[in-house]
Amino acid sequence: MKKNLSKSTFIRGLQCEKSLYLYKHHYNLKDTTPSSLQAVFEQGTNIGILAQDLFPNGVDASPENHFKMVESVRKTLKFISQEESIIYEATFLYNDVIAALDILVKDEEGWKAYEVKSSTKVSETYIKDAAIQYYTITNSGIDLKDISIIHINNQYTKDGELDIRQLFSIESVYDQVLEFLPRIPNEVRRLKNVIESTEIPNVDIGHHCSDPYDCNFKGTCWKHIPEYSVFNISRLNKDKKFDLYNQGVVTLDQIDLVQTDLNPNQVLQVKSEVNGTSHINVEEIRNFTNGLSYPIYFLDFETIGPGVPKYNGSRPYQQLVFQYSLHIQENLTSVIEHREYLADPTKDPRIGFIKQLIEDCGNSGNILVYNIGFERGKLNDLIKVFPQYSTELRGIINRLKDLMIPFQQKWYYTPEMKGSYSIKYVLPSLVPELSYNDLDIKEGVAASNTFLSMVNGTFEGDIEETRRQLLEYCELDTFAMIKILEKLQQL
Repeated sequence: MKKNLSKSTFIRGLQCEKSLYLYKHHYNLKDTTPSSLQAVFEQGTNIGILAQDLFPNGVDASPENHFKMVESVRKTLKFISQEESIIYEATFLYNDVIAALDILVKDEEGWKAYEVKSSTKVSETYIKDAAIQYYTITNSGIDLKDISIIHINNQYTKDGELDIRQLFSIESVYDQVLEFLPRIPNEVRRLKNVIESTEIPNVDIGHHCSDPYDCNFKGTCWKHIPEYSVFNISRLNKDKKFDLYNQGVVTLDQIDLVQTDLNPNQVLQVKSEVNGTSHINVEEIRNFTNGLSYPIYFLDFETIGPGVPKYNGSRPYQQLVFQYSLHIQENLTSVIEHREYLADPTKDPRIGFIKQLIEDCGNSGNILVYNIGFERGKLNDLIKVFPQYSTELRGIINRLKDLMIPFQQKWYYTPEMKGSYSIKYVLPSLVPELSYNDLDIKEGVAASNTFLSMVNGTFEGDIEETRRQLLEYCELDTFAMIKILEKLQQL
């Protein structure tokens, strides 16, 4: 029976004993990793490799693969005996706990440990993560003088060559680690007992299922929860959701609306589902549609948010526009035109984006978007970096109108929307014949990750065919807005 704990399984066990047990004994039940999360992992790996340049010319103790971690322990001890002063992926084993460290450095003060994180701040979980590393390293005979987290500095703005000393922040967590350290032996003992048990721990669902990380055994632990439940009540506090669950209230028809504290929109959602009724405020919808000025432009942006900034004037994780779709309707009965832009991934996408958008958007009429805060925010970002286009871009901002409002305000609500006003729920409710399901790229995260892989030079596949798929996806977003507005106007 494998009773070894790794750094990641230690953290998993702190979050939930049942998750740890399933991981060790029923790994095949683990949920499939979404491509969006896989992209996050890959970005984290790349950032870790980049951070090695803060301490160049080190030796690498990485194993041949993840299943041969003990090989790294031997390599690490060998490098230390050879008096190497910088070791990447230094790995230590003590008391059946194995932990790899991103960078181990020996300077004039002694050994120092550095763990790289792709986030922009140090979290409580990172402290626990560093503490288990400190525990294994120091008990392996290494006298650590300090242990630090290297994380992304999101205030850094790229200007010329990438400056990794500005990109990264190094934050000592030595004092916090020492504070947590006395808990580790007992926690290690407890988690080993969990692994060695013959029974799955009896742990019900709760906040721990997503704190600090989304558990990848939800498909197993949550299978008794129907697809649409009290956990889908829009904007309901998570504590209240679990309060209902712990009272045996799982589906919306079990909710006592007299006893349960819900806001008017939540009451509307429950009643709509239970009674199968829709809510339509024709007067408010009429005021909204009559307030639109032709020509109407239906606009949607796609963005990338690289952790390591690619272009001058951009910051880590800043959302940068690379694509738009634009449908244009001159009047209520005119033929609809379509315009689009998709950047060359080998160049800064923004200047070409700005120039064509200004040309395509004309000078009059409303520009309809879905969730105005997003497009307005991206346009304001462009103004800061390219002030020479500020007049034209501010003109576009002033013409924006938000198609989301009738659904956000619940002027139009049907049971099919399941409490959401996302276009992915609104569209099938109003226009069921339109669907994203038949597309190769079905949602914005996939579009963003795909284009970012092209920018990074890691894309594998048919570039021209994939560009067609990106254009097809974005075009459906704005065509969907046309059909949604038509439905509202028909009311």
